[in-house]
Amino acid sequence: MPRNAAPLLRSPVPRAADSDRRRTNASVILRSVLEHGPVARSTIARLTGLSPASVTDYCAHFAGLGLIQESAAPERSRGVGRPHVPVDLDDSQFVVGGVHVAVPYTTVALLDLRGRVLAERRIGHDTTDPSRVLARAADGLDALLADASGAVPLGVGVAAGGWVDRDSGTIVDHPLLGWREVPVREILGARTGLPVHVDGHARALVNGERLFGRARGSRSVLHLFVGNVVDAAFATNDEVHHGPRSQAGAIAHLPLRGGTEPCDCGRVGCLQVELSERTLCRKAREAGIVDGVNPTHVVAAAERGDPVAVRLLTQRARMTGRAAGLLLDILNPETVVVTELGVIHREDCLRALREEVGDARASAVVPTSFPDSVLAVAGGSVLLDVLFRDPLSVSSSVSPGRI
Repeated sequence: MPRNAAPLLRSPVPRAADSDRRRTNASVILRSVLEHGPVARSTIARLTGLSPASVTDYCAHFAGLGLIQESAAPERSRGVGRPHVPVDLDDSQFVVGGVHVAVPYTTVALLDLRGRVLAERRIGHDTTDPSRVLARAADGLDALLADASGAVPLGVGVAAGGWVDRDSGTIVDHPLLGWREVPVREILGARTGLPVHVDGHARALVNGERLFGRARGSRSVLHLFVGNVVDAAFATNDEVHHGPRSQAGAIAHLPLRGGTEPCDCGRVGCLQVELSERTLCRKAREAGIVDGVNPTHVVAAAERGDPVAVRLLTQRARMTGRAAGLLLDILNPETVVVTELGVIHREDCLRALREEVGDARASAVVPTSFPDSVLAVAGGSVLLDVLFRDPLSVSSSVSPGRI
């Protein structure tokens, strides 16, 4: 892994209030460039309510770091004077690493500053030993960076299911992997030499949707992730709720009306055991549709017209809709984003999901904005959220001339 990376560092400042204000101003300006670019500095000032002089100063700083650049074509002003030269995000210089740890495999990826996946690799687990899994992830990132033609990595974002403590960078408990108190930030940081940030994948995807997806501009967003792990995340006023030691969103044992699957906790009908991809594949094997544990094979069977596969997927989508409806009742978000295999790939599953939610709220429920790269985006979004929330944390020693 290259050691000439652009570290995400925090510079000490004499007053916390000044630091918070500068961080907030920098964030809203860079977000404005992301959302509206190419955009004139005067327009950024109008959108953010900041003075033109402040916007100009921040933009000059970001340009010096290589985060933004002036657009080639100036905009004519409506009055007299020189044309406005708009600025836009510079996505040509920096990349972020993304790691998503799932039950059967780890996804490693490189993303640009717009959250677009540039390269991706899936690494199957030959063991669930965390040191081995994370070492192979680091090697996978190293290989992607070696092919990245001089791009500079800002850091690595790691997303996973289970209980993930963002502040300490630890996977506290992932029962399906058998991981407890795994210091992911420490292990991957030592292996890569890069800053590492860690979060739960549902929260990571809420951030991805806020920054780059359908939920951009929504005042409140709920994300429901349904894979082998089932969890949720909620953001309001551009802030994702984490709770004490980042335990928010743990819904695996929420009782699901109509559920029949026995859970290891001793109850019947818990959300995760009902909706898990393991359960889907087991039912498909019992029906003779597939002979393995890959849920995409169930989708492929449905695409070939297998009526049992279609039924299994639409039933699962309906149960997912039942869970989404319950969370809608509790949290009343403006937008609900669902990541679930059938809903991603099949209109009948999306329709079944929305029918279960009910006509009055069906339009608020949308599938993930990243159907072909959701796991890669989850990992990368952990780091990109840090960047856009606190862009001044990028070391001022990094400049385009070093790249």
